[in-house]
Amino acid sequence: MHPTQSSQFEHAALKNYLLDHAYDEMFRGQSDLHRHCEPLLDHFLSLPSEELQRRKQAADLSFLNQGITFTVYGREEGTEKIFPYDLIPRIITAAEWETVEHGLTQRITALNLFLRDIYNEGRILDDGIVPREVVYSCKHYRRQMMGLQVPRNVYIAVCGTDLIRLESGEFVVLEDNLRVPSGVSYMLTNRRVMKRIFPQLFRSYNVRPIEQYTQLLLGTLRSLAPEGRPEPNIVLLSPGVFNSAYFEHAYLARQMGIELVEGRDLVTHDNVVYMRTTIGLRRVDVIYRRVDDDFIDPLAFRGDSILGVAGLFNAYRAGNVTLANAFGTGVADDKALYAYVPDIIKYYLSEEPVLKNVETYLLTRPKERQHVLANLDKLVVKAVGESGGYGMLIGPQSTKAQREEFARKIEADPRNYIAQPTISFSRAPCLIGDELQPRHVDLRPYVLYGDKVTIVPGGLTRVALNQGSLVVNSSQGGGSKDTWVLSQ
Repeated sequence: MHPTQSSQFEHAALKNYLLDHAYDEMFRGQSDLHRHCEPLLDHFLSLPSEELQRRKQAADLSFLNQGITFTVYGREEGTEKIFPYDLIPRIITAAEWETVEHGLTQRITALNLFLRDIYNEGRILDDGIVPREVVYSCKHYRRQMMGLQVPRNVYIAVCGTDLIRLESGEFVVLEDNLRVPSGVSYMLTNRRVMKRIFPQLFRSYNVRPIEQYTQLLLGTLRSLAPEGRPEPNIVLLSPGVFNSAYFEHAYLARQMGIELVEGRDLVTHDNVVYMRTTIGLRRVDVIYRRVDDDFIDPLAFRGDSILGVAGLFNAYRAGNVTLANAFGTGVADDKALYAYVPDIIKYYLSEEPVLKNVETYLLTRPKERQHVLANLDKLVVKAVGESGGYGMLIGPQSTKAQREEFARKIEADPRNYIAQPTISFSRAPCLIGDELQPRHVDLRPYVLYGDKVTIVPGGLTRVALNQGSLVVNSSQGGGSKDTWVLSQ
């Protein structure tokens, strides 16, 4: 498609701004802007190119000085990289956010009820709404959780749900991240940098604040403390400095004023967890864990793990310590189970889903499997337990050899894969060199569930910075930008 020949696109910075059928977060059409974007575009186009580059360098320097980096595994060159940051914020209106907030509240409520049910009465399985084999064959299902009472019945205290916007402008859920969702530190630091680099623009927009997230997270964790522990000792359990999200672990612990610990810092005695300190052992009541189930307790799960705490699961089962999120929550973010979430919402809440799912093919169903195998060049195939953009085939961008390899994998283990249509999700303007160019974006809002559901207005907007790419993960060349939810 040729660039639109309108006054909007006569500016040199927009000469390569190509509109296509994807929803554009700034432009409504050939000569039209979304009204809330007008001051934003005017401001950016009024700044000389050198000034924009100066501010970009100031942002990069700020990230570097704060140590805001991530690790790229499997690369021979330097693994630590500054998290790529785009200067142009993504704007969401108050009305759009209201729908998102309502839909996410509904979703986390239903998924908590689902987890409580499958680990206790199993009504949804008896009624055939979700097939037993989908649940029991999930590698994140933990039979050790059967019949165990979870504090306040909260299995998922922290959730990061990935949303994309369709060509119609409607937000839909791409996936739920319920085990150890990451990225919230980037959301918070993006905002801090943006306020410093564009203070006037930020003030003029009346953007809803997000800085309260860490205190809301702390309040959520406190609300889950075991009975009789009015002043709970809360810690953040990290796999350690070599984990790709270690910056985030340190950042959140510091912001909440809690201890950052590793497995070796904790010990269990008589089913109580203690932290080693310079003045002796101190009891731990709540653990915000950033370590997967498999590695968290070598006695209960993987015996070869050196990241966990021996006996932690027994202390948890005895009700002497709370973990957020609970063991076994990964069942509900298995990509095969995702297909059943609309039915789960209807079953427990007797409501229609506010946020729809992307159409999903389950490859354990022979008819759907045949359809997918015949159309691999048009579909996206994902491994159900992978994240970070790994274990994925993007059909339209794949080679014949890659499709043949995936066909073999699907035939060998259909339960391990799902397929979805290739969706051209929305694009937002990004500063690429001296120009504004559209790049695909998604949105990961962060949902907290304790005494009540709390969602800070915004989230992490991830950007597929490589031209034409649909993969937004930082590990695959993606970046991020600040997300502005307007007050009215």
